[in-house]
Amino acid sequence: MTRRLLLKRFISSGARRRRGVLGAGVALLALGLVGTACSPVEPAGDTGDDTSGSGESSAGAGQDVFGEPADAAQVKQGGTLTVALSADPDKLDPSLSRSLYSRYVFHTMCEKLYDLGPDAKVVPQLATALPTIAPDGLSLTIPLKEGVKFADGGTFDANAVKTSLNRHLTLAGSARKSELGPITAIDTPDAKTVVIKLSKPFAPLTAALADRAGMVLSPAAVAKLGANFSNAPVCVGPFKFASRVAQNSIKVVKDPQYYDAAKVHLDAIEYRIITDSSIRSANLKSGDAQVADSLSTQDAPTLQQDDTISVLQSQSLGYQGLTINIGNANGIGNPQKQLDTPIAKDPKVRQALALSIDRETLVKTLFNGLNTVACGPVSPKSEFTSDAAQACPPHDPAKAKQLLADAGVTTPYKVEMITSNNPDSLRLAQALQGMVKEGGFDLVIKPVEYAALLDQQDRGDFELLQLGWSGRVDPDANIFNFIGSTGSQNVSGYSNPDVDKLLTDARQATDQAQRVKLYGDVVTKLQEDDPIIYMYRQRNLTGVSKKLLGIQVFPDGVIRAAFAGFAK
Repeated sequence: MTRRLLLKRFISSGARRRRGVLGAGVALLALGLVGTACSPVEPAGDTGDDTSGSGESSAGAGQDVFGEPADAAQVKQGGTLTVALSADPDKLDPSLSRSLYSRYVFHTMCEKLYDLGPDAKVVPQLATALPTIAPDGLSLTIPLKEGVKFADGGTFDANAVKTSLNRHLTLAGSARKSELGPITAIDTPDAKTVVIKLSKPFAPLTAALADRAGMVLSPAAVAKLGANFSNAPVCVGPFKFASRVAQNSIKVVKDPQYYDAAKVHLDAIEYRIITDSSIRSANLKSGDAQVADSLSTQDAPTLQQDDTISVLQSQSLGYQGLTINIGNANGIGNPQKQLDTPIAKDPKVRQALALSIDRETLVKTLFNGLNTVACGPVSPKSEFTSDAAQACPPHDPAKAKQLLADAGVTTPYKVEMITSNNPDSLRLAQALQGMVKEGGFDLVIKPVEYAALLDQQDRGDFELLQLGWSGRVDPDANIFNFIGSTGSQNVSGYSNPDVDKLLTDARQATDQAQRVKLYGDVVTKLQEDDPIIYMYRQRNLTGVSKKLLGIQVFPDGVIRAAFAGFAK
């Protein structure tokens, strides 16, 4: 059956299903809320400790299944892999990109200085070893691979790395600038060595270079395209960019110049944008797609029973939350200006909203216990976690109403929330709408397309925003960018000198115990100010046809498809 036929068949049934599921979800949540008055809600399922990367698809909810690398003897050469994506990636420019979905595509075509392994540890990719850090912490020396070519035939070397890092630091609108810290100079003593110099120690730098800040762009393409690099991106990777149809598809094709081309089995990968999770699942079951990202927690248990499909899963390093516009009056990157609304001006109103959310009921009834409660940006699996970092204010709608009264706010207090217009996001929004009513809020839902949502948040054209973050291995990348006064993705416009100092101290600290303490203090402060209300951590749920081998998804949530192949 073709994708077009599947779309026709499931659009109408999906609409009927969404109406039914939304109503049922709210009803379940209402029952759960009533039940909490007399008995505790059972906690979400244990996230499990298995990090073995087992390829078995029979794992229960909570057991990590990362997938296995492909055995070259078991895969055939050639073919086009189709990946069903839940949202259209933003700009395919590592300096400007801000979405998880672009990272899926970058994995195939834009390698980094470093990468993450299944244990979420940093490993070399275009570098040959981890950086050598000077005793004073003010310089990092990075050795590079030799004999590597960009997709346009240009030579990968230290100058190319320097060009990319400088671009990340200086390009207008760069989302990487605040990730890279206090870099003062980038030296290239020879073609295979880069030395990064800092004004102060910067502990998160190596981890930052294992993400988009570490992607190396073709200097020729940068010179030719400038700020329009995303129109025809060129990097080092197993695949190279071929085409893009906005809101529809992205295609990459095998790059014969790739330095490890023998490991690449597929001819091409096509990413198709299918925002409805039920339709993604249907395409997966029909064979029209061989991989589907972000499976609905409603669909995943059924797919696990299908003997033609594997469900990869892992606990996300990130979070889903509500971002409140406090001072983003002029657009991100422009001077902050306090907004003149009660929720923006008074932390009591934001605290009231946080207390109105019953996270455990959300996780249990809306997500089948697959997701887990989150009250802060530090993953419980991080080496930087602590009791303070995982502290969670209780659900207390009565206290929420009292805080609103103390703030002099008339109830119900009306607040507008923008959210993606896909069925899963709308289910969550409607559940929140019913839930926070008890705390004295009238939540008005404003659904928008994902790309429009990103644009609105940047402009500051929102009061409340529902959006998450896929997470990074170092907590700095989950926090500073979003709530630091100079954070390049601080769409809330939040600014607190005390929080800034804690974050800066954590960036400069070389002692892990000190960083752990500092991040715990940061979370305590954030729960007083609530610029972001953290709600839950997703499980990364990815459906994979058993006709395909070698797909892997680690806790960073990125679908690793570059070295996959169809089974013989």
